[in-house]
Amino acid sequence: MKAFIVDSSVAAKWLPPLSNEPLASEARGLLADWTRGKIELSVPDLLLIEVANVRWKATRAGRCKAAEARAALKILISYDLPVAVSATFLGMTLRIAIAYERTVCDSLYVALAVQSGRELIAATRSWRTRSPPIFQ
Repeated sequence: MKAFIVDSSVAAKWLPPLSNEPLASEARGLLADWTRGKIELSVPDLLLIEVANVRWKATRAGRCKAAEARAALKILISYDLPVAVSATFLGMTLRIAIAYERTVCDSLYVALAVQSGRELIAATRSWRTRSPPIFQ
């Protein structure tokens, strides 16, 4: 069975108001495949925080009401996605962030993908991560 790590840009598109944005149907397709048991998904614990932040920004921008933002977050939590504890791979995350000059938040997803041997999917692109020597 195929197994993936999804980042917050994917999960955010599962829920309104972002569910009509570009790549939202592909993101919802991943979720549907997971709920049907066709694929495995997992996420770092940071994903929930990042999606909550996206909802906060949407509320501030007038794209949704506070009640809608709270409801969307409850829906995401109800999916009960397999969540990896970031502290267990934070060292690798920092090495990736420094080596590739990326944020620690973005590198967290890459580190989880490398550690688990799963493909990382973002709403902008999909790629398979391999463990280069620096991260072994």
